Amino acid sequence: MNIPDGEAVGMIGPSGSGKSTLMSVIGGLEKPSTGSVAIDGQDITSMNEDELALFRRGRVGIVFQSFHLIPTMTALENVAVPMELLGQKDAFDIAREELEIVGLADRLDHYPGQLSGGEQQRVALARALAPGPGLLLADEPTGNLDATTGQSIVELMFELHDTRNTTLVLITHDAGLADRCDRVITLRDGLVDSDSAVAGEATPVAQAG
Repeated sequence: MNIPDGEAVGMIGPSGSGKSTLMSVIGGLEKPSTGSVAIDGQDITSMNEDELALFRRGRVGIVFQSFHLIPTMTALENVAVPMELLGQKDAFDIAREELEIVGLADRLDHYPGQLSGGEQQRVALARALAPGPGLLLADEPTGNLDATTGQSIVELMFELHDTRNTTLVLITHDAGLADRCDRVITLRDGLVDSDSAVAGEATPVAQAG
């Protein structure tokens, strides 16, 4: 499976088909039992945890269904601190700008428990995009949200994908949402069951085999 630079890919399939596992493997959060994964031409499968952490910095952003915000940190701190720990200069200035972009300029000092589900997911999206990654992985980003709030998150995510030309891999159970992507891959029992893309010559930003 090759994912060219700048493409939006929707991954669908029944529960247990391997969607979230594949996302974790692409993101370097889990190691594959066989095969390899290359991002920007670099094989990440042989990297250790420290090497993977350094590699992901500025290259891979991840948005989870459950937000994974630190409850004792404000929205601003949740976005800034991970960058600051990695030595990012002006981390708080960048975080403030990203939160303004996702519509949370007036919620910077609020803690996750003081934010709605949609607001928490906006913080998570800002955190994922703040370092300027070329690859954004989103695992059921609307799964814990009501339909209206989920739709607003989807619109924001695709808008940011378009304006920043990120490569987007979207894991979803929603076939309609997947159809908004440039390409739809269906997984079944850990295998690619179908792929709507037409083979091209673009250089892949992510390659799994």
